[in-house]
Amino acid sequence: MAKTTDKPSPADIITNTIIDKLEAGVRPWVKPWRPGLGGRPLRATGDPYKGINCFWLWLCAEGAGYNSRTWMTYKQAQALGGQVREGERSQIAIFYKSYSKTVESVVTGDATDEMRRVLRSYAVFNCDQIDGLSPDFYPSPVIVVPPADTLPERAQRFIDALPATVHMRGDRAFYDRTADSITMPPVELFSSRAFFASTLAHEAGHWSGHPDRLDREFGKRFGDDAYAFEELCAEMTSALLGADLGLPTSHLDDHAAYIGSWLKVLRKDSRAIMTAAAKAEAAAGYLLRATGLDVSAEPEDEIREAA
Repeated sequence: MAKTTDKPSPADIITNTIIDKLEAGVRPWVKPWRPGLGGRPLRATGDPYKGINCFWLWLCAEGAGYNSRTWMTYKQAQALGGQVREGERSQIAIFYKSYSKTVESVVTGDATDEMRRVLRSYAVFNCDQIDGLSPDFYPSPVIVVPPADTLPERAQRFIDALPATVHMRGDRAFYDRTADSITMPPVELFSSRAFFASTLAHEAGHWSGHPDRLDREFGKRFGDDAYAFEELCAEMTSALLGADLGLPTSHLDDHAAYIGSWLKVLRKDSRAIMTAAAKAEAAAGYLLRATGLDVSAEPEDEIREAA
């Protein structure tokens, strides 16, 4: 397990919870919403959460049965005319705080300023825990996945504009790093067009890691840590794209064989899941920009707790 102290760090809390889920055979990024949640978790401002906060708050909402996508601090709720109900428990959201530290050289004695970053957390509540807010914060349940023979407009635009080389053949979906191409079975072999699009999004996640693009390191063989980590990044990329494009992620059941390898990676380093989430966020953003669908938002590690 990740290292623990008398007061677990935010990284430990998130990693240990995800490890528990994986040990139970549950991947939190696969189908992490019920009808009504519809997409990424939102801040009080309506801006979407990014990186590990997205996956973490999905997991918290699913576990508690919340329908609202929006999370806010106690002060934000009060400023909006709401009141957190007595006895409700908060969840954490994280951010990185940058600071300058003066370091003196042991050789020359010269002092220099170095910029460093430290992980911090703050408490947030789901709007289902808060009374008195605008009705907009309590949405009615909606159907996320469209009928099998149609796709959401954004998802279709993503498929049409994806600049990758895609071959439609065979009965296996994969990304060939050497040829820098994606191979997909014909759409007729999928149970729905939505599952076809979700699978393509997963393989596009791998495609984004090519040296000419985001330059992620791939593993040398099936089962090694780097290979498993890359597969984790692609899964999480597909989940983020699913939220942004209105696609399901339950098609990823065949990747359950990676769970053991992911557990090995996460147990070694409590921040590995945050690194994977950050790389997935970068991949999703790259793919959305490449297809002309980018939604600009402030980088996750520059966001500060609202006053």
